[in-house]
Amino acid sequence: MDTLTQAALGAAIGGTVLGRRLGRKAVLIGAALGTLPDLDVFLDYGDAVANVTEHRGFSHSLFVLTGLGTLLAVLARRFAPARNITLGRWWAFFLLCLVTHPLLDALTTYGTQLWWPLDGRPSAWPVVFIIDPLYTLPLLVGIGFALGTGHGSRGPAWGLALSCAYLTFAMAAKGVVEQRLAPVLAEHGLEDAPRLVQPAPFNTLLWRATVIDGDRHHEILVGLLDGATRPLLETYRRGAEYEPLALSLEKGRRLDWFAGPYLRYENRELNGRDTLVATDLRLGFPGFFAFNYALAVREGEAWQPLKVTELVVADSRADLETLGRLGARILNPEAPLCTSDFAAKGWVEAVPPVC
Repeated sequence: MDTLTQAALGAAIGGTVLGRRLGRKAVLIGAALGTLPDLDVFLDYGDAVANVTEHRGFSHSLFVLTGLGTLLAVLARRFAPARNITLGRWWAFFLLCLVTHPLLDALTTYGTQLWWPLDGRPSAWPVVFIIDPLYTLPLLVGIGFALGTGHGSRGPAWGLALSCAYLTFAMAAKGVVEQRLAPVLAEHGLEDAPRLVQPAPFNTLLWRATVIDGDRHHEILVGLLDGATRPLLETYRRGAEYEPLALSLEKGRRLDWFAGPYLRYENRELNGRDTLVATDLRLGFPGFFAFNYALAVREGEAWQPLKVTELVVADSRADLETLGRLGARILNPEAPLCTSDFAAKGWVEAVPPVC
Protein backbone atom coordinates (compact mmCIF):
# COMPACT_ATOMS: atom_id res chain seq x y z
CA MET A 1 0.00 0.00 0.00
CA ASP A 2 0.99 3.65 -0.27
CA THR A 3 3.11 5.32 2.40
CA LEU A 4 0.25 7.40 3.82
CA THR A 5 -1.88 4.30 4.39
CA GLN A 6 0.97 2.38 6.03
CA ALA A 7 1.72 5.30 8.33
CA ALA A 8 -1.97 5.60 9.21
CA LEU A 9 -2.22 1.87 9.94
CA GLY A 10 0.84 1.95 12.19
CA ALA A 11 -0.52 5.04 13.97
CA ALA A 12 -3.93 3.43 14.52
CA ILE A 13 -2.38 0.27 15.93
CA GLY A 14 -0.01 2.27 18.12
CA GLY A 15 -2.86 4.31 19.53
CA THR A 16 -5.04 1.23 20.08
CA VAL A 17 -2.33 -0.67 21.97
CA LEU A 18 -0.66 2.06 24.01
CA GLY A 19 -2.77 5.18 23.48
CA ARG A 20 -4.06 5.16 27.06
CA ARG A 21 -0.53 5.06 28.44
CA LEU A 22 1.37 7.23 25.96
CA GLY A 23 -1.36 9.39 24.41
CA ARG A 24 -0.33 11.13 21.20
CA LYS A 25 3.17 9.65 21.43
CA ALA A 26 1.77 6.17 20.76
CA VAL A 27 0.15 7.42 17.55
CA LEU A 28 3.26 9.20 16.31
CA ILE A 29 5.63 6.34 17.14
CA GLY A 30 3.22 3.91 15.51
CA ALA A 31 3.19 6.00 12.32
CA ALA A 32 6.99 5.93 12.17
CA LEU A 33 7.07 2.17 12.73
CA GLY A 34 4.40 1.66 10.09
CA THR A 35 6.53 3.29 7.42
CA LEU A 36 9.84 1.76 8.52
CA PRO A 37 9.76 -1.36 6.26
CA ASP A 38 9.41 0.78 3.14
CA LEU A 39 12.71 2.54 3.72
CA ASP A 40 14.20 -0.16 1.50
CA VAL A 41 12.85 1.85 -1.43
CA PHE A 42 15.89 4.10 -1.02
CA LEU A 43 18.24 1.18 -1.72
CA ASP A 44 19.47 1.29 -5.31
CA TYR A 45 20.71 -2.05 -6.60
CA GLY A 46 21.83 -0.44 -9.84
CA ASP A 47 19.41 -2.40 -12.00
CA ALA A 48 15.70 -1.96 -12.76
CA VAL A 49 14.76 -5.63 -12.33
CA ALA A 50 16.81 -5.92 -9.14
CA ASN A 51 15.21 -2.79 -7.70
CA VAL A 52 11.65 -4.01 -8.23
CA THR A 53 12.24 -7.62 -7.16
CA GLU A 54 14.30 -6.78 -4.06
CA HIS A 55 11.72 -4.27 -2.79
CA ARG A 56 9.45 -5.73 -0.11
CA GLY A 57 12.24 -8.20 0.59
CA PHE A 58 14.29 -8.45 3.81
CA SER A 59 12.67 -5.33 5.30
CA HIS A 60 9.23 -6.97 4.95
CA SER A 61 10.24 -10.37 6.30
CA LEU A 62 8.13 -11.54 9.24
CA PHE A 63 11.27 -13.13 10.67
CA VAL A 64 13.26 -9.88 10.51
CA LEU A 65 10.45 -7.69 11.81
CA THR A 66 9.62 -10.08 14.66
CA GLY A 67 13.25 -9.97 15.75
CA LEU A 68 13.35 -6.18 15.45
CA GLY A 69 10.08 -5.79 17.36
CA THR A 70 11.36 -8.01 20.15
CA LEU A 71 14.61 -6.05 20.40
CA LEU A 72 12.77 -2.72 20.53
CA ALA A 73 10.42 -4.04 23.20
CA VAL A 74 13.32 -5.12 25.42
CA LEU A 75 15.03 -1.75 24.96
CA ALA A 76 11.84 0.18 25.68
CA ARG A 77 11.14 -1.83 28.81
CA ARG A 78 14.68 -1.14 30.00
CA PHE A 79 15.10 2.52 29.09
CA ALA A 80 11.69 4.15 28.40
CA PRO A 81 10.48 6.63 31.06
CA ALA A 82 7.05 4.92 31.20
CA ARG A 83 7.92 2.25 33.76
CA ASN A 84 4.34 0.97 34.21
CA ILE A 85 4.21 -0.67 30.76
CA THR A 86 4.93 -4.38 30.79
CA LEU A 87 7.33 -6.11 28.42
CA GLY A 88 4.39 -7.97 26.87
CA ARG A 89 2.59 -4.70 26.11
CA TRP A 90 5.70 -3.17 24.60
CA TRP A 91 6.21 -6.30 22.51
CA ALA A 92 2.63 -6.20 21.19
CA PHE A 93 3.03 -2.51 20.38
CA PHE A 94 6.24 -2.84 18.37
CA LEU A 95 5.44 -6.17 16.76
CA LEU A 96 1.95 -5.24 15.57
CA CYS A 97 3.03 -1.84 14.22
CA LEU A 98 5.79 -3.52 12.22
CA VAL A 99 4.33 -6.80 10.94
CA THR A 100 0.97 -5.39 9.87
CA HIS A 101 2.83 -3.44 7.20
CA PRO A 102 3.92 -6.47 5.13
CA LEU A 103 0.68 -8.32 5.93
CA LEU A 104 -1.31 -5.46 4.42
CA ASP A 105 1.09 -5.35 1.45
CA ALA A 106 0.41 -9.04 0.90
CA LEU A 107 -3.25 -8.14 0.31
CA THR A 108 -2.25 -6.17 -2.79
CA THR A 109 -1.14 -7.39 -6.21
CA TYR A 110 2.55 -6.50 -5.95
CA GLY A 111 3.49 -9.37 -3.66
CA THR A 112 5.59 -9.40 -0.49
CA GLN A 113 8.48 -11.63 0.57
CA LEU A 114 6.98 -12.47 3.95
CA TRP A 115 9.22 -15.48 4.51
CA TRP A 116 12.59 -14.02 3.43
CA PRO A 117 15.25 -15.49 3.41
CA LEU A 118 13.40 -18.71 2.57
CA ASP A 119 12.89 -19.51 -1.09
CA GLY A 120 9.51 -19.00 -2.67
CA ARG A 121 7.66 -16.46 -4.76
CA PRO A 122 6.37 -13.29 -3.08
CA SER A 123 3.10 -13.80 -1.21
CA ALA A 124 0.09 -12.01 -2.67
CA TRP A 125 -3.67 -12.41 -2.25
CA PRO A 126 -4.97 -9.16 -3.73
CA VAL A 127 -8.19 -7.86 -2.22
CA VAL A 128 -7.38 -4.12 -2.23
CA PHE A 129 -5.75 -1.83 -4.76
CA ILE A 130 -2.41 -0.27 -3.77
CA ILE A 131 -4.30 2.99 -3.10
CA ASP A 132 -7.81 2.68 -1.70
CA PRO A 133 -9.31 5.79 -0.08
CA LEU A 134 -12.12 3.83 1.59
CA TYR A 135 -9.57 1.77 3.51
CA THR A 136 -7.37 4.71 4.45
CA LEU A 137 -9.99 7.30 5.39
CA PRO A 138 -11.27 5.65 8.63
CA LEU A 139 -7.68 5.31 9.83
CA LEU A 140 -6.95 8.98 9.15
CA VAL A 141 -10.13 10.14 10.89
CA GLY A 142 -9.35 7.96 13.91
CA ILE A 143 -5.79 9.15 14.36
CA GLY A 144 -6.85 12.73 13.63
CA PHE A 145 -9.29 12.47 16.54
CA ALA A 146 -6.52 11.10 18.75
CA LEU A 147 -4.06 13.84 17.84
CA GLY A 148 -6.68 16.56 18.20
CA THR A 149 -8.14 15.48 21.54
CA GLY A 150 -5.21 13.72 23.18
CA HIS A 151 -7.34 10.58 23.70
CA GLY A 152 -4.84 8.22 22.14
CA SER A 153 -6.80 4.98 21.91
CA ARG A 154 -10.52 5.51 21.24
CA GLY A 155 -10.36 7.12 17.78
CA PRO A 156 -7.60 4.82 16.45
CA ALA A 157 -9.46 1.74 17.70
CA TRP A 158 -12.63 2.76 15.86
CA GLY A 159 -10.69 3.62 12.71
CA LEU A 160 -8.90 0.29 12.84
CA ALA A 161 -12.16 -1.60 13.33
CA LEU A 162 -13.74 0.09 10.31
CA SER A 163 -10.73 -0.50 8.08
CA CYS A 164 -10.68 -4.18 9.09
CA ALA A 165 -14.40 -4.40 8.31
CA TYR A 166 -13.64 -2.96 4.87
CA LEU A 167 -11.01 -5.64 4.27
CA THR A 168 -13.55 -8.29 5.27
CA PHE A 169 -15.98 -6.83 2.74
CA ALA A 170 -13.26 -6.89 0.06
CA MET A 171 -12.52 -10.55 0.74
CA ALA A 172 -16.21 -11.40 0.45
CA ALA A 173 -16.46 -9.35 -2.75
CA LYS A 174 -13.59 -11.29 -4.28
CA GLY A 175 -15.41 -14.53 -3.53
CA VAL A 176 -18.53 -13.25 -5.30
CA VAL A 177 -16.48 -12.14 -8.31
CA GLU A 178 -14.75 -15.51 -8.59
CA GLN A 179 -18.14 -17.25 -8.58
CA ARG A 180 -19.34 -15.01 -11.43
CA LEU A 181 -16.15 -15.72 -13.36
CA ALA A 182 -16.40 -19.50 -13.08
CA PRO A 183 -19.01 -20.11 -15.85
CA VAL A 184 -17.23 -17.74 -18.25
CA LEU A 185 -13.92 -19.52 -17.75
CA ALA A 186 -15.60 -22.91 -18.10
CA GLU A 187 -17.22 -21.84 -21.37
CA HIS A 188 -13.80 -21.05 -22.83
CA GLY A 189 -12.03 -24.08 -21.33
CA LEU A 190 -10.00 -21.92 -18.94
CA GLU A 191 -11.00 -23.49 -15.61
CA ASP A 192 -7.42 -24.51 -14.81
CA ALA A 193 -5.63 -21.59 -16.46
CA PRO A 194 -3.51 -19.32 -14.24
CA ARG A 195 -5.59 -16.31 -13.30
CA LEU A 196 -5.26 -13.22 -11.18
CA VAL A 197 -8.35 -11.55 -9.75
CA GLN A 198 -7.79 -8.09 -8.28
CA PRO A 199 -9.71 -4.86 -7.70
CA ALA A 200 -9.71 -2.24 -10.41
CA PRO A 201 -7.99 1.01 -9.33
CA PHE A 202 -9.17 2.77 -6.16
CA ASN A 203 -12.20 0.59 -5.32
CA THR A 204 -13.51 -2.88 -4.47
CA LEU A 205 -16.74 -2.76 -6.50
CA LEU A 206 -15.18 -3.37 -9.92
CA TRP A 207 -12.69 -6.21 -10.35
CA ARG A 208 -10.25 -7.17 -13.07
CA ALA A 209 -9.37 -10.76 -13.94
CA THR A 210 -6.25 -11.58 -15.96
CA VAL A 211 -6.14 -15.12 -17.34
CA ILE A 212 -3.04 -16.63 -18.97
CA ASP A 213 -3.68 -18.96 -21.90
CA GLY A 214 -0.41 -19.94 -23.55
CA ASP A 215 0.53 -17.29 -26.09
CA ARG A 216 -2.53 -15.22 -25.20
CA HIS A 217 -3.94 -13.56 -22.14
CA HIS A 218 -7.52 -12.58 -21.41
CA GLU A 219 -8.95 -9.62 -19.52
CA ILE A 220 -12.37 -9.64 -17.85
CA LEU A 221 -14.09 -6.88 -15.88
CA VAL A 222 -16.61 -7.96 -13.24
CA GLY A 223 -18.58 -5.54 -11.07
CA LEU A 224 -20.45 -6.31 -7.87
CA LEU A 225 -23.30 -4.15 -9.19
CA ASP A 226 -23.46 -5.93 -12.56
CA GLY A 227 -26.47 -8.01 -11.59
CA ALA A 228 -27.26 -10.49 -14.36
CA THR A 229 -24.93 -8.82 -16.86
CA ARG A 230 -22.56 -11.48 -18.15
CA PRO A 231 -18.82 -10.71 -17.94
CA LEU A 232 -17.10 -10.20 -21.29
CA LEU A 233 -13.78 -11.79 -22.14
CA GLU A 234 -11.24 -9.84 -24.19
CA THR A 235 -8.19 -11.52 -25.68
CA TYR A 236 -4.69 -10.15 -26.23
CA ARG A 237 -1.46 -11.44 -27.68
CA ARG A 238 1.16 -12.06 -24.99
CA GLY A 239 4.28 -12.22 -27.12
CA ALA A 240 4.98 -15.72 -25.84
CA GLU A 241 7.34 -16.36 -28.75
CA TYR A 242 9.85 -14.21 -26.85
CA GLU A 243 9.34 -15.98 -23.53
CA PRO A 244 12.06 -18.66 -24.07
CA LEU A 245 14.52 -15.88 -24.86
CA ALA A 246 13.55 -13.98 -21.70
CA LEU A 247 13.82 -17.09 -19.55
CA SER A 248 17.31 -17.78 -20.91
CA LEU A 249 18.43 -14.50 -19.30
CA GLU A 250 19.26 -14.21 -15.60
CA LYS A 251 17.21 -11.02 -15.22
CA GLY A 252 14.37 -12.54 -17.23
CA ARG A 253 14.22 -15.51 -14.86
CA ARG A 254 14.29 -13.18 -11.88
CA LEU A 255 11.37 -11.22 -13.32
CA ASP A 256 9.48 -14.46 -13.95
CA TRP A 257 10.06 -15.42 -10.31
CA PHE A 258 8.60 -12.10 -9.27
CA ALA A 259 5.61 -11.86 -11.61
CA GLY A 260 4.95 -15.52 -12.40
CA PRO A 261 3.22 -16.08 -15.73
CA TYR A 262 1.71 -12.58 -15.78
CA LEU A 263 4.26 -11.13 -18.18
CA ARG A 264 3.94 -9.87 -21.73
CA TYR A 265 6.89 -9.73 -24.10
CA GLU A 266 7.56 -7.64 -27.18
CA ASN A 267 10.29 -6.54 -29.54
CA ARG A 268 10.15 -2.76 -29.21
CA GLU A 269 12.36 -0.24 -30.96
CA LEU A 270 14.13 1.88 -28.36
CA ASN A 271 16.85 4.35 -29.26
CA GLY A 272 16.97 2.89 -32.75
CA ARG A 273 17.60 -0.69 -31.56
CA ASP A 274 15.43 -3.78 -31.36
CA THR A 275 14.85 -4.30 -27.64
CA LEU A 276 13.23 -7.16 -25.74
CA VAL A 277 10.77 -5.58 -23.31
CA ALA A 278 8.88 -7.46 -20.60
CA THR A 279 5.71 -5.93 -19.14
CA ASP A 280 4.23 -6.85 -15.77
CA LEU A 281 0.53 -7.38 -16.52
CA ARG A 282 -0.45 -7.31 -12.85
CA LEU A 283 0.44 -3.75 -11.97
CA GLY A 284 -1.72 -1.10 -13.54
CA PHE A 285 -4.52 -1.48 -16.07
CA PRO A 286 -4.56 -2.42 -19.78
CA GLY A 287 -3.12 0.51 -21.66
CA PHE A 288 -1.51 1.89 -18.51
CA PHE A 289 1.07 -0.68 -17.45
CA ALA A 290 3.80 1.23 -15.63
CA PHE A 291 6.36 -1.56 -15.17
CA ASN A 292 8.11 -2.36 -18.45
CA TYR A 293 11.66 -3.69 -18.46
CA ALA A 294 14.25 -3.67 -21.23
CA LEU A 295 16.09 -6.99 -20.92
CA ALA A 296 18.13 -7.44 -24.11
CA VAL A 297 19.00 -5.82 -27.44
CA ARG A 298 19.47 -7.37 -30.86
CA GLU A 299 22.95 -7.22 -32.33
CA GLY A 300 22.89 -8.62 -35.82
CA GLU A 301 20.99 -11.91 -35.65
CA ALA A 302 21.66 -12.50 -31.94
CA TRP A 303 20.16 -11.09 -28.78
CA GLN A 304 22.52 -9.74 -26.14
CA PRO A 305 21.39 -9.31 -22.53
CA LEU A 306 21.69 -5.83 -21.09
CA LYS A 307 24.25 -5.70 -18.29
CA VAL A 308 21.95 -3.24 -16.53
CA THR A 309 18.24 -3.65 -17.21
CA GLU A 310 16.20 -0.49 -17.64
CA LEU A 311 12.70 0.62 -16.70
CA VAL A 312 10.94 1.70 -19.88
CA VAL A 313 8.65 4.70 -19.54
CA ALA A 314 5.00 3.80 -20.03
CA ASP A 315 3.39 4.89 -23.28
CA SER A 316 0.55 6.68 -21.49
CA ARG A 317 -0.90 7.56 -18.11
CA ALA A 318 -4.51 7.53 -16.96
CA ASP A 319 -6.15 10.95 -17.29
CA LEU A 320 -9.32 12.38 -15.77
CA GLU A 321 -11.44 11.17 -18.67
CA THR A 322 -10.18 7.61 -18.22
CA LEU A 323 -10.78 7.71 -14.48
CA GLY A 324 -14.23 9.15 -15.09
CA ARG A 325 -15.14 6.29 -17.40
CA LEU A 326 -13.82 3.81 -14.86
CA GLY A 327 -15.93 5.41 -12.13
CA ALA A 328 -19.03 5.28 -14.34
CA ARG A 329 -18.44 1.59 -15.05
CA ILE A 330 -18.20 0.83 -11.33
CA LEU A 331 -21.73 2.08 -10.74
CA ASN A 332 -23.34 1.16 -14.04
CA PRO A 333 -22.67 -2.14 -15.86
CA GLU A 334 -24.22 -0.67 -18.99
CA ALA A 335 -21.65 2.12 -19.12
CA PRO A 336 -19.42 1.42 -22.15
CA LEU A 337 -16.00 0.35 -20.92
CA CYS A 338 -13.71 -2.38 -22.14
CA THR A 339 -10.05 -2.85 -21.32
CA SER A 340 -9.32 -2.80 -25.06
CA ASP A 341 -10.52 0.82 -25.18
CA PHE A 342 -7.15 1.82 -23.76
CA ALA A 343 -4.74 -0.90 -24.88
CA ALA A 344 -2.58 -0.66 -27.98
CA LYS A 345 -4.64 -2.12 -30.79
CA GLY A 346 -1.73 -4.19 -32.05
CA TRP A 347 -2.02 -6.36 -28.97
CA VAL A 348 -5.76 -6.94 -29.15
CA GLU A 349 -6.46 -10.34 -30.71
CA ALA A 350 -10.20 -10.69 -30.28
CA VAL A 351 -12.78 -8.33 -28.87
CA PRO A 352 -16.50 -9.03 -28.30
CA PRO A 353 -18.73 -7.03 -30.65
CA VAL A 354 -20.09 -4.93 -27.78
CA CYS A 355 -16.61 -3.49 -27.24
